[in-house]
Amino acid sequence: MSLFQNATYLASAHRLDEVPAPGEPEVAFAGRSNAGKSSAINALANRTRLAFVSKTPGRTQQINFFRLARGGLLVDLPGYGYAKVPDALRRHWEEILSRFLQTRPTLCGLVLVMDVRHPLTERDEMMLRWFLPTGRPVHVLLTKADKLTRREGALTLEQVRTKLGALSERATAQLFASPGRAGVAEAERVIAGWLAAAGAGNKEAPSQRGKPGAKGLKGI
Repeated sequence: MSLFQNATYLASAHRLDEVPAPGEPEVAFAGRSNAGKSSAINALANRTRLAFVSKTPGRTQQINFFRLARGGLLVDLPGYGYAKVPDALRRHWEEILSRFLQTRPTLCGLVLVMDVRHPLTERDEMMLRWFLPTGRPVHVLLTKADKLTRREGALTLEQVRTKLGALSERATAQLFASPGRAGVAEAERVIAGWLAAAGAGNKEAPSQRGKPGAKGLKGI
């Protein structure tokens, strides 16, 4: 069964004092608002609407938590880099993302979603600067790989891996295409390894831990 196959919704938060208290190991997904993050999550879950997909970039403006059937949580972070939102909202989410990625104790890794045609934008690099100092791994999904030829995709992947390697030995990358679920197995292996190392991903999720709405004011 897919690692994300029977993921279930747990909670949403607009502020850090609304997030569930730290408990099970978590894997966060982040990416530009038009990079295909929601489509990638849905492809991994083999479902059409686990994560909301919108034709209007920037619609995912909450931190959404999903419980995995074999233990651990998936955290869908708000898309960033959107151009059609007020500056105050953009600043709000930059502060929230920065604090969450740098201080959330139960994060065991970050999946950073990038459009393969426009990788490592300024905002992507900002996310890496926030998270890599924690010493936890980052795995980049270069989505929409079906939009490039095989040669173009391989060249972009090599370039991204070279740049990531200069930043951290714990940063990896792969090609991914939601149509046809290309790259799903590779991504699952990486994420399952993180969860297993953190003590999750190999058991049934407990039914009563981290109930929806539980507030985590300490150690977000």
